[in-house]
Amino acid sequence: MSTRTSEERARRRARVLMRRRDTVERYTRPVRWFHAGIYLAVLVLLVTGWWLLLGHEGRPSALARLFRLPDTALHKDVGWALAALVVAGPVLGFRASRTFVRETLRVRTGDVRWLLRWPAALLTGRFGRHDGHFDPGQRILNVLLVLSLTALVGTGAGLALLHGGPAFAVLARVHKWATYACTLLVAGHVIVAAGILPGYRGVWRSMHLGGRLDAGVARRLWPGWLERVRGERRGP
Repeated sequence: MSTRTSEERARRRARVLMRRRDTVERYTRPVRWFHAGIYLAVLVLLVTGWWLLLGHEGRPSALARLFRLPDTALHKDVGWALAALVVAGPVLGFRASRTFVRETLRVRTGDVRWLLRWPAALLTGRFGRHDGHFDPGQRILNVLLVLSLTALVGTGAGLALLHGGPAFAVLARVHKWATYACTLLVAGHVIVAAGILPGYRGVWRSMHLGGRLDAGVARRLWPGWLERVRGERRGP
């Protein structure tokens, strides 16, 4: 009995080791740290921004109490930190930024077909084939997120530097609408990237805990990219 139990444990350990070996790094460590800095800053800005937007100025939020700063000051300081990240990141990581832009803006003939299959694939995991670093849905989200974050950072900087007047009123209106758009986009991104939906189960590891993604997940979501990374040849 003990021999059989030990053999079963050994087989289980062997299976676990095989699964660990069959992984692939999708994003490098600098990219993962840059992504973490961006989303932490954006989450703080959304929390404090919505707190102020809902009329709670003067009543410190949980984040304001944690950092011992008024929500207005915390929102402004983190906004400047995000602006610095947005400028410094692409400059220091020029090659990664160039790849991001090229892969995001590249349009492929099968994009519409992939998008039509996407709603069902959220549950089944049967995504259409594509050969990009990003799937067509990611490319659309990338464009919308960059536009909304650019609007937020730009108008936020303007609001911090101006003190009233017609331009201030216009910037405040654009900043508010950009907040609405960014909130929806970030919420959608978190739901997908967290692997809550069955089709995206396991995807969260590509940006967290060392960035080692299970090859099976990569094959399901980014088949062409995985083949290029591993030098695999697609069958006839």
